[in-house]
Amino acid sequence: MASHVIPAPAVALREAGLRVTRPRVAVLEALTAGPHSSADAVHERVQGQVGPVSRQAVYDVLHALTEVGLVRRILVGNVARYELDLHDNHHHLLCRGCGALADVPCAVGEAPCLVPSHDHGFAVEVADVLYSGLCPNCRAVEGRAEPHQHHGG
Repeated sequence: MASHVIPAPAVALREAGLRVTRPRVAVLEALTAGPHSSADAVHERVQGQVGPVSRQAVYDVLHALTEVGLVRRILVGNVARYELDLHDNHHHLLCRGCGALADVPCAVGEAPCLVPSHDHGFAVEVADVLYSGLCPNCRAVEGRAEPHQHHGG
């Protein structure tokens, strides 16, 4: 699925109209190394790269990068996870057992790949889908050979 790589973080920041700073580059590199990370996980990686950086500074960078479309915020329950936004129109699979999050291609082509039955006048640009279930490891732990599937039709 998605490669989760911005080849040149400094160039991407400049093209997005942002100054190139060590924390911003470090956040982009942290998300390259660990897509679907929480802000706390990003903070740990950034501190490992550039030394002491406040948690609030990392939150501010994540917000700024999300605002300009370099980072995508995924809400999983009440926890935000972050990944590079490569505008590749993908969705996510979430394991309700261990919390693993994996990319899955859009079900039907170009964005938005899902169209609501009633758009209430909105110009829909993106559909974010979060499939949830159990990953193979968690299914094995629970002794299930096959996932429970509901087939409509």
